[in-house]
Amino acid sequence: MDALDLARWQFGVTTVYHFLFVPLTIGLGVFVAGLQTAWHRTGKEHYLRLTKFFGKLFLINFAMGVVTGIVQEFQFGMNWSEYSVFVGDVFGAPLALEALLAFFLESTFIGLWIFGWDKLPKRIHLATIWAAVIGSNLSAYFILAANAWMKHPVGYEVVDGKARMTDLWAVLTNSTALAQVPHVIAAAFVVAGGFVLAVCGYNVLRERRADPGRAGQVRHGGTDIWRTPMRAALVMTAIAGAVVAGSGDLSAKLLHEQQPMKLAAAEGLERDTAGAPFSPVPGVEVPMLLSFLATNDPNAVIQGTEDLQTRFEKQFGPGDYRPNLPVVFWSFRVMITFGLSVAGLSVLGLWLTRKRRRDPRPPREIPAWFARVCLLALPLPTIAMIAGWLLSEIGRQPWTVQGELLTAASVSPGVSLTEVAISLAIFTALYGALALAEVVLLVRYVKAGPEPVAVTPPAPPSPRDSEDAGARLQPTLMY
Repeated sequence: MDALDLARWQFGVTTVYHFLFVPLTIGLGVFVAGLQTAWHRTGKEHYLRLTKFFGKLFLINFAMGVVTGIVQEFQFGMNWSEYSVFVGDVFGAPLALEALLAFFLESTFIGLWIFGWDKLPKRIHLATIWAAVIGSNLSAYFILAANAWMKHPVGYEVVDGKARMTDLWAVLTNSTALAQVPHVIAAAFVVAGGFVLAVCGYNVLRERRADPGRAGQVRHGGTDIWRTPMRAALVMTAIAGAVVAGSGDLSAKLLHEQQPMKLAAAEGLERDTAGAPFSPVPGVEVPMLLSFLATNDPNAVIQGTEDLQTRFEKQFGPGDYRPNLPVVFWSFRVMITFGLSVAGLSVLGLWLTRKRRRDPRPPREIPAWFARVCLLALPLPTIAMIAGWLLSEIGRQPWTVQGELLTAASVSPGVSLTEVAISLAIFTALYGALALAEVVLLVRYVKAGPEPVAVTPPAPPSPRDSEDAGARLQPTLMY
């Protein structure tokens, strides 16, 4: 093991850890903004309670994401200086836009949202959370555009051993980015939907244990307070799941053109094959399905890892240009299996909680067994998303920039094995403590539940108002 191996481990550990918070922040922010919009439009108290309840969980997660995200930039200079030198001119623009435009927009309006309750007009206060949500999604776009450039570099030229950007618009509208952005953001909505479902399921079960006679029904104006966010999360998860599937299909077609080695590794295909089959699990094959998914032609040729290795040796020189094949192969299957499980859960939940048409009876009660199943919605989409990220990044190896810069040539030359080992140990311990703090805070506020909100009663009419009202009624009473 050398400094390169530990530097990769450190970047992997810190990135995956940071990635636990980013999707939930993106999706949960939209969910909270939707709840506040519902309160603004209807004036119903339970929407306000849910806004503040899920808003606290959103803020805890947002703060943790900010803290862990700062480390990412420092690693470029500490462990990956050669990479930073090569990509600096290209990455500078999207990362500057992310920090100076998107993140400042997000953080500024989140501050206004936090401290603006009962101080800003309702409409202005609602606009602050939507501005913060727009900022977080813009931030994701710029980061993903930079990441997409590593997989499919465009709009640049290499001058004196460095990539020099020639077309910012080409970088921001990279075909890989345009497929990757909706895929990742929709997956973030699935993660947030799973989080909300787990929170609702837990509270439904807890209230039923506390008061079996009421069967978990906490009603406010005839509305089950947990039914509302559960239904909303089910709808969000189902729609976002469909977007994930559609954008994933587009991404697979781009892999065939831009990163054929990753596609071959994900399928475990060793040799160029016409009418390549798709293998859901080892030993089971669906004839010609991979060729059809990758090209819309069931007879198309899909390149294999061993034949690509031979071609890459001729093109780039001696070396192993295959990624970690078992990790890429199984990450792909974990992503699909867990993602489909969450999509199926959302469809099932929508059916179970559907409202009877033209039926005066109350809506169907949430089954206890389904509330328990909802607890699985917390880890499943998160695991699926992390597996997808591992597939995306490990599948690109041994390149940091596809076809231009090898990972082995990206590491800082002056960093020793001991130095990276020390920083890796420190970050791992620190992130472990932060994870414990995150879990403790989330569990505490989930158990506390939505707090009651003070509703100011309307002021009693003055005697003068009563006289005026009586005078206005007199002509009416005459008729």
